[in-house]
Amino acid sequence: MLEVIGAGFPRTGTTSLKAALDRLGFGPCHHMFEVLSRPGQAERWLPVLSDGPTDWEQVLDGYRSAVDWPAGYFWRELTEAYPDAKVILTVRDAHRWYASFRTLMSGPRAILEATDEVPPMMEPMMRFRPVMDMMGRSTFGDTWRFGENLPDEEHAVEAFRRHVATVQESLPADRLLVFEASQGWDPLCDFLGVERPEGEAFPHLNDSEWLRRNFERSMRGDHMISPFDAAP
Repeated sequence: MLEVIGAGFPRTGTTSLKAALDRLGFGPCHHMFEVLSRPGQAERWLPVLSDGPTDWEQVLDGYRSAVDWPAGYFWRELTEAYPDAKVILTVRDAHRWYASFRTLMSGPRAILEATDEVPPMMEPMMRFRPVMDMMGRSTFGDTWRFGENLPDEEHAVEAFRRHVATVQESLPADRLLVFEASQGWDPLCDFLGVERPEGEAFPHLNDSEWLRRNFERSMRGDHMISPFDAAP
């Protein structure tokens, strides 16, 4: 049963928010890394492509919160399915978001171009690709192709700002927190009604370093690691 729904785009501090929610007792928290690193996760999401209703209890079985895509893309459906869940909209400067998002989306293409075979770490993403393409086309337009055609900055920034405005206009203020990771524990803990972890810094995880490490691992034919893993 979801208690917290993250409605922000990828690369808006969702990795740090996942770590924070897990620490505050709202875990396990679903994130795109779950799809990439856990067997069966990609297949669990494929039913969202059908025309019928989605069984969200089955898709998100075992999770108390969900952030980042794919869950964040379905924020409207999830807020209806879980009317008591609180919603966190992660935001950042739109142009800095675009630069970070472009780096993230170009990573799979670089990995695939560097090898003749699909490396093990890319296999879950390739199974999940139909969902990624659906979300991308809906958000950025029909020219989107995962890892191939990325939107230009002006178009993407417009989509980003439109999304932020839509979420804010669609939900009551007492159910929604607009949050930047730089704000730290206080607004998040106040919104969720929990105590701040005493003496602990808010988690700020380095996705860029994670991307670099996984690119190196892909060249060795290794499996993906998440940014929460300490292994190099």
